[in-house]
Amino acid sequence: MTLRFVLILLTLFLSLSISADRTRNDCPTAWSPTAWSQTSNPIRLDRGLGVNIHFTDPQPGEIKMIAAAGFRWVRMDFVWAETEKARGHYDFSAYDRLLKSLRPFDIGALLILDYANPLYDHDAPPRTEGTRRAFADWAAAAARHFAGRRVIWEIYNEPNNKMFWRPQPDVNEYVALAIAVGRAFRLAAPNEKLIGPATGLDWPFLEACFKAGLLDYRTAVSVHPYRQTDPEEAANDYCRLRKMIEHYRTRSGSDGNNRTSLASANVEISIVSGEWGYSSGWRGMSEEKQGALLAREMLTNLANDIPVSIWYDWRDDGTDPNESEHHFGLVRNAYHDGRDPLFEPKAAFLAAQTLSVFLDGYTYQRRLPVGSDSDYILVFSKGNELRLAAWTTSTSAHRIAIPGKEGAFRITKHNGENAGTVSAAQEGLRIDLSTSPLYLIQQSANR
Repeated sequence: MTLRFVLILLTLFLSLSISADRTRNDCPTAWSPTAWSQTSNPIRLDRGLGVNIHFTDPQPGEIKMIAAAGFRWVRMDFVWAETEKARGHYDFSAYDRLLKSLRPFDIGALLILDYANPLYDHDAPPRTEGTRRAFADWAAAAARHFAGRRVIWEIYNEPNNKMFWRPQPDVNEYVALAIAVGRAFRLAAPNEKLIGPATGLDWPFLEACFKAGLLDYRTAVSVHPYRQTDPEEAANDYCRLRKMIEHYRTRSGSDGNNRTSLASANVEISIVSGEWGYSSGWRGMSEEKQGALLAREMLTNLANDIPVSIWYDWRDDGTDPNESEHHFGLVRNAYHDGRDPLFEPKAAFLAAQTLSVFLDGYTYQRRLPVGSDSDYILVFSKGNELRLAAWTTSTSAHRIAIPGKEGAFRITKHNGENAGTVSAAQEGLRIDLSTSPLYLIQQSANR
């Protein structure tokens, strides 16, 4: 999970090739909570917010701090080479410790089955029949070992990236591996969740995977929607991906088997945002802007039926101000034993925490039309309680009136700061929008 910049440039190129107009909503079903979702469990932030980590042994108090920010999932590499150091002998103890540390905080693990093993094919990716069989055996053993312990399994990390599939990505090689693992899971642990392919929005690669029949072995499709542009653009990408899933889920692939478990059983194949963040070290970025973009990213995902959203990254990877890879974190790199907080929070940590509190138990209802495609007013509810999230992608702050809203609303900024109270007038609820979200909590109704 390195070289974010390479992946982001690729994603940006692909996005630009689709449309030069990034503000237009090309998908009529985007931002609609019922357009695609077939689940009886409404999508909620307090069930699906996650963060990438790079450890199996957290610092004392670290998982408590992750939970305090509202995270209910952590995503971590489950590295083949570190868990099979002698052929056929598996040591999962490091991940036993990790899951034990997560359990008191009701945090699940998204574990990535990934990378090569020097025991096989001279440390090359699993591209030969024998190595694929060994990888699948190892994956199945892991699934059996951790069955029923709130784990989502992901098959590989960015196999379309030559950094992770050397010397050059080959979708047919990945497909062969993924099918082998899917079959092994079906026999060893049929109730465990298996997702993939954990790529960027590489449309040819994704389509080749679906055409080959991989959807039949997936409970969800995971993608990494990185970009240096507005997160709201991902709504159209999700729409395009869903259409592709729907097109291929009922078709026969190169697998050649009569598949009945998913594609032909009318079971929803959802989309997981498996890795996506903004570096505060990018040119033109700041820690404050990173926090606002985190909030907008998660709101975009919620409003587009994404059940699990993983932010990259938990800790800053380093301190070099000229290395953007070091600054994806929600907290700074240094651990401070005996101090509260243990890690220094960045603005993005406060943004995650504020959004988690604001939407705890709430489900997305709809996006209100207010005259401009650049303005976003999202409605969330819990029983009879109503809350709004409001922002704009326009670089010019401006005032709008939300029609049909009555009563008084308390306003909280995305970073948790109190912004006062506003009451509806005859023309509606008037608020000032900027690129930083505001959260409105209904206090009372006019009588």
